Amino acid sequence: MLRRPLAGLAVAALGRGPPDGMSRPRPVVLSGPSGAGKSTLLKKLFQEYGSIFGFSVSHTTRDPRPGEENGKHYYFVTREVMQRDIAAGDFIEHAEFSGNLYGTSKAAVQAVQAMNRICVLDVDLQGVRNIKKTDLQPLYISVQPPSLGVLEQRLRQRNTETEESLAKRLAAARADLESSERALSVPALDPLPAAGKEPGLFDLIIINDDLDAAYLELKEALSEEIKKAQGTGHT
Repeated sequence: MLRRPLAGLAVAALGRGPPDGMSRPRPVVLSGPSGAGKSTLLKKLFQEYGSIFGFSVSHTTRDPRPGEENGKHYYFVTREVMQRDIAAGDFIEHAEFSGNLYGTSKAAVQAVQAMNRICVLDVDLQGVRNIKKTDLQPLYISVQPPSLGVLEQRLRQRNTETEESLAKRLAAARADLESSERALSVPALDPLPAAGKEPGLFDLIIINDDLDAAYLELKEALSEEIKKAQGTGHT
């Protein structure tokens, strides 16, 4: 298990309470390439802590798919409404994919916080950069594989990728890794890029080369926020 707290400040940053005397637990922004193990770690976290954590419901301008419910899977809105709210500063982050807008609103995060739950935002790098511009003040955690070679093996084992889609995911993963501040020496077929381009982008980077160890590290990083949620009560 490899770990590198950024600039030696990750433990202090993750251990302190929320700024300005806020009593509610801080949100958690989780990022990392597909195949790094984010979803598996979150699943274990939700299984152990039940309703202490909650996902914010995103907005989208695409049409609902069969079985999707408004307010549960997404908030389905028109492009005009979403563009208006984005312009008004009501969104923490947003992006456009395949001609449709997607984004996380401030109100969606506040709804989770109002229940004294720890709000989890699973976003890409652009989402992380956008959230950095807000006053949300979450914990920023990146989950990364030990190498691009290992990541490729994991993606191939899923048997869900074509060669084209795999190449796109690996290209996105390389960009993701290069934006994480770390320099690792890992004996692998394809070592990770060395120095990152965006120092301080994350409070903590977890290298998921062992699932159990990675999960323990994630729990340790969130321990103070978990205690706040347990202490204040949640619904």
